[in-house]
Amino acid sequence: MLRPFEIHEPGTVEEASVLLAQFGFDAAIYAGGTELLLIMKEGLAHFPHLVNIKTIPGLDEIALSTEGDELQIGPLATHWELERSPTVKKHAPLFAEVESQVANTRVRAMGTIGGNLCFAEPHSDPATLLLAWGATLELSSADAQRQLPAADFTLGMFETARQPDEILTRIRLPLLSENTAGAYRKFSTHERPMATVAALLEVKDGMIEHARLAVGSVGPVPIRASEAEGLLRGQGAEEAAFSTAGELAASASDPIDDLHGSAEYKRHLVRVLTTQALEQAAKRAVGAVNEG
Repeated sequence: MLRPFEIHEPGTVEEASVLLAQFGFDAAIYAGGTELLLIMKEGLAHFPHLVNIKTIPGLDEIALSTEGDELQIGPLATHWELERSPTVKKHAPLFAEVESQVANTRVRAMGTIGGNLCFAEPHSDPATLLLAWGATLELSSADAQRQLPAADFTLGMFETARQPDEILTRIRLPLLSENTAGAYRKFSTHERPMATVAALLEVKDGMIEHARLAVGSVGPVPIRASEAEGLLRGQGAEEAAFSTAGELAASASDPIDDLHGSAEYKRHLVRVLTTQALEQAAKRAVGAVNEG
């Protein structure tokens, strides 16, 4: 049962930041509320003050940057909106594909991308993809604004680099080159992923020039499988050692035993999902090059 709380409705990011600073640890940001209200109902946390940022104009915008080199996503954009956005489908179809796989219809309709990232629940689809993609997060307060790579945002289970008075105001997704393609694979139980893998491959003249590989949902935070990435560079896109890369990714994933499964089983899942994701990403990248 929910204990009493007060909702504040600021009109600007600056006003919201001031409220967060004023109430400190007694305050939480309210966006989609799918995770926040759940833990409050279960008595796992209590916040006497909720700062409703849905009253701030512009935080749900999805648009191409003025320079045309990145997709800019407001934190209040819901998973449902991102899944169906013509802009996202045109410029970042893999992102729309992943958003369509988040939880269930109700969560996608209510849950926001910003809420998902800031809650830092380990079993997150977007977090794994954004890490592989090299996204940048914009954090704003009443006094300053800063840009943070997605790799530096999630610090641990339910812990991020966001300061108490900061608000996630924008997610910047660089557009992929014409000869770069990606794929996403996951294994889920009860609508929460047990293991997730995102792969992006840049292919030129049939060779892999660059690889980005991220593994998530098996430990407290998603990680880059850098050794596997290094193995893939310089290999033929249609004959690369994807299974060996899968082994390296599994070794780097450092899974933990929990209610979702044993560490060894999760390591097996990472091995299989990595191989599958790389194979599909390579096919897509080769196809994009041939079409070009």
